[in-house]
Amino acid sequence: MSLLSLPTQAQLEPAARQILDAVSAKLGMVPNLYTYIARSPNALESYLDFQQAQASGSFKAREREAVFLAVSEANGCEYCQAAHTTVGKMNGFTEEETRQLRAGNHPDRRLRAITRLAAAVTTQRGRVDTALIEEFFIAGYDETALVDLVTLVADKTLANYLHNMAGFEVDFPAAEPLEAVVAL
Repeated sequence: MSLLSLPTQAQLEPAARQILDAVSAKLGMVPNLYTYIARSPNALESYLDFQQAQASGSFKAREREAVFLAVSEANGCEYCQAAHTTVGKMNGFTEEETRQLRAGNHPDRRLRAITRLAAAVTTQRGRVDTALIEEFFIAGYDETALVDLVTLVADKTLANYLHNMAGFEVDFPAAEPLEAVVAL
C-alpha cells in the first residue's frame, strides 16, 4: 500500500469539492492531478489562479504547452507528459511534434529555443549555459519572456513533483516514448 493516495470526494473539504466542481464544469472532467492537489484547498485555488494568470504572459497556448512538455520530460513525469501531449494536440501539434518538443528537437527555432531552455532550467536548477539564453533572445524573446518561462517551469515542476511522489493514475492517453524521435 502506498503512503500517498488520490483522495475520494468524501475525504475532501467542502471548499476543495466546490473548486473541483468548477473545474469539472469547465473541462468536462477533473484531472487526477487537480484531485490530488485538492487535499489542500488553498494549494488548489492558488495553483489554478497561478495557471490562469500565466495565460496573460509572454507565451501563447502552444508555446506554454511546448514548455510544459519539455519540463515534464526533464522531470520524468509520465502524468504531465500524457496530459500535455493531449492538450498539445488540442493546440495543433501532431503526436510527432509533441515528442520533438519533449526532446528539444522541434524544427521551429522559437519552439526549439524555449523547450531547450526550459529543460535546462529544470535539470540545471537555473544555472543554464549562456548559449541557451542567447538562443532564446535570438529567437525573438526578451527578458520579460525569460521571467515568464521560468514561471512556467515552476508551474509544471510543482505538478511533476506531486505526481512523481504520489504516483496517482494517469487519466490521459499515455505519451509515446521518445525513442521514436529522430534527432534533427
